[in-house]
Amino acid sequence: MKPLVTCLWFDGTARQAAAFYASVFPDARVGDAIAGDERGGEPLTVDFEIGGTRFVGLNGGDQFSFDEAVSFQILCETQEEIDYYWDALADGGEEGRCGWLKDRFGVSWQVVPRRLIELFGDDDPDVRRRVTEAFMPMGRLDLAAIEAAAAAS
Repeated sequence: MKPLVTCLWFDGTARQAAAFYASVFPDARVGDAIAGDERGGEPLTVDFEIGGTRFVGLNGGDQFSFDEAVSFQILCETQEEIDYYWDALADGGEEGRCGWLKDRFGVSWQVVPRRLIELFGDDDPDVRRRVTEAFMPMGRLDLAAIEAAAAAS
């Protein structure tokens, strides 16, 4: 099977979104654009890649918009990584709870420490409970506070 390609529907901002993501993610690149005659100079589609995952930005119009039913997870190793992606993607967007945010284009992201995923799998139900209680009210996730909750007794 060939790799899947995610198509994201934009309202005339696919080129700007692709350039924005390429500026945020160090391993991203913008590829080809297919011209659209009736799109006010904007291409019909723009190819881009983030972390080896291919995307197509489609300038489809205003019939559809993004919502939280689909989001992209960024698994981070450090608080510095969490802060970097949170600040970059939330700029002009909307901060949410539990590590979720919407960027300026309305795309939902989860900026999550990889350690949180590991702690959800801990054998001790009290660790899982404390970690869940700690991270649920957070907007931007605080790795030190999550680790402290896990270690508490």
